[in-house]
Order: sequence, then structure tokens, then C-alpha cells
Amino acid sequence: MSLKQLEQLENELQFDRFTNEDALTLGLTLINYAKENGKSVAVHIERNRVPLFTHLMDGTSEENVFWFFRKKRVVDHYNHSSHYIAARFEEAGTTHDKSSLLSSSEYQAVGGSFPIRIKNAGVIGSVTVAGLTPQMDHDYVVEGIKRFLNK
Repeated sequence: MSLKQLEQLENELQFDRFTNEDALTLGLTLINYAKENGKSVAVHIERNRVPLFTHLMDGTSEENVFWFFRKKRVVDHYNHSSHYIAARFEEAGTTHDKSSLLSSSEYQAVGGSFPIRIKNAGVIGSVTVAGLTPQMDHDYVVEGIKRFLNK
């Protein structure tokens, strides 16, 4: 996907509101989507940097926890998906690791974390999937949000 397409996706997948109950529903939507496809993922959802949902399916590990925190920090920092930020650096002929001033042990611009953007308000959190490839993590988080928003 191009940067323009990724930005359009972020604009399309906005929420009217996002409650603790919404976090639970979205998290379970993502877990059930992974089960449908025979995959194991770790899911983490935050609002205002407060964890509202975390679940590691059988077959995932503590390593996935490190990954979702590194990916979600990219969303917290840039207010864009971790996949978008990776693509933006790639388009400039470099990588986030090489050219950002952020520590790669704390920030990883790879697919899998997506902003929770409230219409007319902005980014208030993130939903992150880890455990698959960066592209699949991104695809899963997007599909989960689409299912939650009924899009």
C-alpha cells in the first residue's frame, strides 16, 4: 500500500467514541478473527496510555509483549500506524531504526499497531497485534477494526 492509501485507511477507520467496553469487544473480535484463521496472536489495546485489553493466545510468548509495546510506542509518538511510519521512512530511502532519534529497543516501526482515532478529536490510543509477520499483524488489526466498526 502507498502512503496515501495507508493514510486514507487511517482516516476511514475512525471511532465515534471508545469506552472500556469497546476495548473488550474489539479485543475479543481480534482474538476470534485469529481463531477463525488458525493463528495465535497477542493483542494489546490502550486508551490514553492506559491498558484496557491484553490477551496472549496459546502459542504466543513474552517476546510478543515486547513487540507490541515497541510498536504501540510508534503510534503514541507519531499518531499514525506503525506500518505507515515504516512505509514513510522506506519511501525516504531509509528505515526508522537508521534515521529516527528513537531507540530501536523501545520503538519498532513495523506493521501491527494502529491508532484509535476519535472523529473530530484525534488519536486517543492504539490497538496492537503481535505474533505474525509485520504485514499480517497490520492486516489483522485492520480487519479487526473493520469488523468492530462494521465496515
